[in-house]
Amino acid sequence: MAVLVAAHNEALVIAETIRAASRLVDTKNIHVVSDGSTDDTASVAVTAGAHVLELNPNRGKAGALAAGIEHFELCQRFEVVLLLDADTHLSPDYLTTGLPLFGDPEVVAVAGRARTIDDPASPSRLGRFLIAYRERLYLIVQLLLKFGQAAKWANAVTIVPGFASMYRTSALERIDVTGAGLVIEDFNMTFEIHAKKLGRIEFHPSAAVAYTQDPDTLGEYVRQVRRWILGFWQTVRRHHFHTGVFWIALAVFIVELLLSSLLLVLLLPLLIGSMLATALQAVAPDAGSWSLWLAGLLTPQDVLVGVLLPDYLLTIMAACVLRQPRYLLLGLGFPLMRVVDAGLCLRTLPMAWLARSSGVWVSPTRRAGPAPVLIAGDSADIPNPTVIPVGGDTR
Repeated sequence: MAVLVAAHNEALVIAETIRAASRLVDTKNIHVVSDGSTDDTASVAVTAGAHVLELNPNRGKAGALAAGIEHFELCQRFEVVLLLDADTHLSPDYLTTGLPLFGDPEVVAVAGRARTIDDPASPSRLGRFLIAYRERLYLIVQLLLKFGQAAKWANAVTIVPGFASMYRTSALERIDVTGAGLVIEDFNMTFEIHAKKLGRIEFHPSAAVAYTQDPDTLGEYVRQVRRWILGFWQTVRRHHFHTGVFWIALAVFIVELLLSSLLLVLLLPLLIGSMLATALQAVAPDAGSWSLWLAGLLTPQDVLVGVLLPDYLLTIMAACVLRQPRYLLLGLGFPLMRVVDAGLCLRTLPMAWLARSSGVWVSPTRRAGPAPVLIAGDSADIPNPTVIPVGGDTR
């Protein structure tokens, strides 16, 4: 089994990611692609014991992964490749729970379960709120949606997250990792599996758990979500629709996503307009006025019962499952973040058809973790890591 990490200016976190991975696999099987980094990413990765390929200029994550797979001959030398982000920390039982899912020969990819890193905690209240919202989102999507999508009869998982997932190399070598014109790679790689009928994607909430740093500023949160959603729409544009359960489920999901996003964006304006129209009718009743139709169209009770209460029930579930009672207070503001997400979803939809993306990335600001403690046999003590500089055209 090989580990492949694509990194761009990740000197702050890459060493601990390598060190955490080396507790599960031999460090000689860990490979890092430093993609146009202008900091010490490459040298830090070498010091931590990984084999390093340096690319210049910046090709983007997809280009870096493709270059790493080809240069290190991963599909020829290994049976499974684990793709990691530079800030990913694997749980101690990641492999013991995740690898058995490959016991079914039809399984070609195991989607890791995402958890958010809360150590170190964000220094700001807004940051802690954003991270809590993201953790609730991970829980809801993975337990209530993705687990069902992974049923053997369905095989309808829409994303194998690129931050910590495993691929059988017999399938990986048939996947077009680069996906020209796409801003992110993991949606495209997942759709490639379905479009080419390469096999089944497996996911289980208690298997292959990994932790990632999520944005703790509003600006970085918006940029990340916009990138994710744009990548989804671009992938839909690239692959179109085919026959099969996955594509039917995808169509249903898109319809639900668009309708719910439109509802959330219009919710507050409709509520305000309806309340004003109700007040106007109370003062000057007019059976022929437009305000009669608008009056009572949406009431505070409707919003409470139809939107806020169901959302808060999800927060209660998350607080219980994650044992985070503070979510009960933070959850009062989560509906506002859903409106932000909905607006970004609708805003990026036309962009997927009107513009192409180079894929070149800019890494978010990282929070430095506690200094790692070296133990006997730690990967940093393994000799003879390699670093290979590569230049040339980004194409």
